[in-house]
Amino acid sequence: MSDPIIDNLLDTVGDQEVGRAVPRALTPFKVPAYRKLAAALVFSSFASGVWLVALVWEVFRLGGGAAQLSLVSTMAAVGVIIPALLAGVVADRVPQKRILLAVAGVELAGMTVAAVAAYADVSTVGLLAGIAFVTGMAMSFYYPAYSALLPAIVPAEDLMAVNGFEGMVRPTVAQAIGPAAAGAVIGVAAPSLAFAVAAGAMVLALLALTTVPLTPVRRTLDEAHARHPVRSAFTDMGEGMRYMVRTPWLLATLVFACLSVLALMGPLEVLVPVFIKSTLEGDASHHSWVLGAFGIGGAIGSLAMASIRMPRRYLTVMMACWGFGSLPFILIAEATEIWMIVLATFVVGIFFAAPTVIWGTLLQRRVPPELLGRVSSLDFFVSISLMPVSMALVGPLSDLIGVRETFWISALAPALMCVVFWLWARMPADEVAHPLD
Repeated sequence: MSDPIIDNLLDTVGDQEVGRAVPRALTPFKVPAYRKLAAALVFSSFASGVWLVALVWEVFRLGGGAAQLSLVSTMAAVGVIIPALLAGVVADRVPQKRILLAVAGVELAGMTVAAVAAYADVSTVGLLAGIAFVTGMAMSFYYPAYSALLPAIVPAEDLMAVNGFEGMVRPTVAQAIGPAAAGAVIGVAAPSLAFAVAAGAMVLALLALTTVPLTPVRRTLDEAHARHPVRSAFTDMGEGMRYMVRTPWLLATLVFACLSVLALMGPLEVLVPVFIKSTLEGDASHHSWVLGAFGIGGAIGSLAMASIRMPRRYLTVMMACWGFGSLPFILIAEATEIWMIVLATFVVGIFFAAPTVIWGTLLQRRVPPELLGRVSSLDFFVSISLMPVSMALVGPLSDLIGVRETFWISALAPALMCVVFWLWARMPADEVAHPLD
């Protein structure tokens, strides 16, 4: 399932140097396997974007508010966390294509059940929380498998472009086009139809994934591992953790990400839609505008980063963007109109996505290939480990100190933390000692 437009473009390049013939972000599309994987990514991202908005507004349709939305979001986050470390072991032992197919199948099942239940008017907040939990568990296996698969099908020199292009696609499709479509569908019909649209897109993602070639695993099991699979799984997890602990730039970035998620994700995913609905008297279309602005900002940030070489001071650029990119939450705190939140999330999207391109490339280039699945799962686990806490606490915290005050904390805490971890891990010296030009 390749893209004929990209194929034709690349065919005209001939034997010219690819970097001069097409934008750097498009160079990975010379690899047929990546074109197929990218198609699957587009469809699944669209499904995720539709699902996110449909889930929120189905909770509202059922009479729920901040507490009920926090419950559903928390269950999704808990589901992601539980198998996260095991997911890395599996990604290093099982062909990653099979893992991605299984994940897409579980997501399709969950979206279908939600659509049928909403249409039949038998949906409940408890059912939605259960579906969110199960699909969250499946998604835990996606990131390490996907991250481990990329270096097997894309040349090392194209990984920055891959991460940049995908960083553009994910926010554009998952956070702009998908939510916009969901808002439109919900506006003229109901969340049940939006769930059905998400399920249809996931069918297309499954079909695209079936065309991706099966790549060999990099981790072969010896006899001892084969005799004691459970014990060996824990041994493999420990190996990944030891690598993380003895690698300062990795450890510092992951701990920073963990604390940033605590400060940002609850307010962004729970308080923003509640604030739009309750304070600014907005609806699903306004929520989709905000998500769309975040996605478009992310696309611009990713495309900009994908179009340049790796910065010489890559760790400094990465931490500064992530840390100070939270400051627009101040504008959300003081918002009196929807456009103010739209503008703030647009800027946050730029400064969230651009360093993520650097981060993905760092993992793929500086982590040993046989450890990449496990380190990616640690990245996933540590980065989201406090997400359920953030989702669960943000409602009560905003009731206690106020919604606007909660947004102020979200704005300032990451900026302070990024400086602390940048200094603690001696990142300036590390990035000079390990150039990635």
